[in-house]
Amino acid sequence: MTDMLVVPDGPLQSLPLGILVTEKPVSAVAKLDGYRGVPWLTKKYAITTLPSVSSLRALRRFAKASRAKKAFLGIGDPLLNGKQGQNRGVEMADLFSSRGVANVDVIRNRLMRLPETAEELTAIGKFLGVGPEALMLRGKATEKNVKTADLSDFRILAFATHALVAGELKGLAEPTLVLTPPATGSEIDDGLLTASEVAQLKLNADLVILSACNTASPDGTPGADALSGLTKAFFYAGSRALLVSHWPTFSDAAVSLTTGMVARMAKGVGRSEALRQSMLAVMNDNSNPHFAHPIFWAPFVVVGEGGRAS
Repeated sequence: MTDMLVVPDGPLQSLPLGILVTEKPVSAVAKLDGYRGVPWLTKKYAITTLPSVSSLRALRRFAKASRAKKAFLGIGDPLLNGKQGQNRGVEMADLFSSRGVANVDVIRNRLMRLPETAEELTAIGKFLGVGPEALMLRGKATEKNVKTADLSDFRILAFATHALVAGELKGLAEPTLVLTPPATGSEIDDGLLTASEVAQLKLNADLVILSACNTASPDGTPGADALSGLTKAFFYAGSRALLVSHWPTFSDAAVSLTTGMVARMAKGVGRSEALRQSMLAVMNDNSNPHFAHPIFWAPFVVVGEGGRAS
């Protein structure tokens, strides 16, 4: 399979290019499973997104494989009490920050629990040959634990949780990952790991998986480019590649996509090709024919160095 490196510009930065159509479909799509027959670009190419042309040279020259000793750390299934649903996101506008500290009660009570993320991270760990010791779940999935852990010792990190874009919540000026809120919020831990806090982490990772909604979003400044938020922050912290999403993900589809990708990587398949194969498997899932629609299989992209398996 041919690899394609893309450096999108303007509105294309907010589009996973795998959903482009390479030729006119033979017939109109009558049902959701009919989308399987559409000649999507992802059927032909394993696509890797680069932030800029110059970044390719930098990645190839400087981004040697991680020498971290541990294969994997998975962080997710934060303890939340909101209503259950399918999207890894939230619609609320009344969270406020006081002196830079978020209202932990609003986070805890308005965001829904995502118990399937624990299964997702457990499955990824098994593919990489590790067990429960490689997971920060539920009460352990706190901002304080993430900030104080030696993250530079892990080759692959995965966050499976909610992600929020800048402006989605009142007082939230930058994108963030949601973790288990503490009893009382503080500067070191208010349940929100923001992009600026991510940039202060010390990583040595071949890949960071952000299995959450809109993790490819801008940083919140006027006119900012896509990929300038959490994506840029994780690169700055020391990741060589990321798996990020362009829109709200459906949790069951996200589980299939990420676990399928890592299962293929564990067999030596490169990151972008592993994602492509996982997308096709989700697209052709007979038990979930609606997954053929690109809203389910297409949100994730590999950004950075995409050719090498970890």
